[in-house]
Amino acid sequence: MSNQEFLNVALPKGRLGEKVYAMFAQAGFPCEELLDPKRKLIFENPEAGVRYFWVKPSDVAVYVERGAADVGVVGKDILLEYEPDIYELLDLNVGKCRMCVAAENGFRPDPDQTLRVATKFPRIARRFYSARSQDIDIILLHGSIEIAPILGMTDVIVDIVETGTTLKENNLSPIETIVPISARLIANKVSFKFKHDAIHKLFQSLTQQVAAKEAEKK
Repeated sequence: MSNQEFLNVALPKGRLGEKVYAMFAQAGFPCEELLDPKRKLIFENPEAGVRYFWVKPSDVAVYVERGAADVGVVGKDILLEYEPDIYELLDLNVGKCRMCVAAENGFRPDPDQTLRVATKFPRIARRFYSARSQDIDIILLHGSIEIAPILGMTDVIVDIVETGTTLKENNLSPIETIVPISARLIANKVSFKFKHDAIHKLFQSLTQQVAAKEAEKK
């Protein structure tokens, strides 16, 4: 089967990817060997016309934008930070968390002072503070950024918060939420045109699954 006949899907490695794969399988795009613990990276099911590959979550949008993948699943934080040239098709309502500003307990920002901000998401942070005309000094970090305010290197951090446990353990707390985050179905713009039937089939089923899960909660 040629590349043109496969629907190429980039999934984020980890629990989110496995959860989303179950939704894709239910949509008619199963690939049993995907969950095999071997170190393969690409998995095909010619009968279902689908090819999956695991990639680092922050790289999914790159594979889709460049056309190596027709569709993929990526966090809204990645879309906001990197602004890839893709179609955002659906909020899958999984992988929920929030982008927050956090600081040491009791910290109160001074609007007249330049705020020192540690973050892995400089664009999101700049847009947020620019909207309120707050001068900031961004310090780009990639590891455990919670340590930055503890060491006095920054005033606040801008990062993803799920449970808030790590913040609490380090005497930090969220000051405000910038934006809620969840996993999104995205598509390559050219693929959306030339593989529209397969993508539309996937989109319709995922839409129904999301709606059914929301109905169960009510």
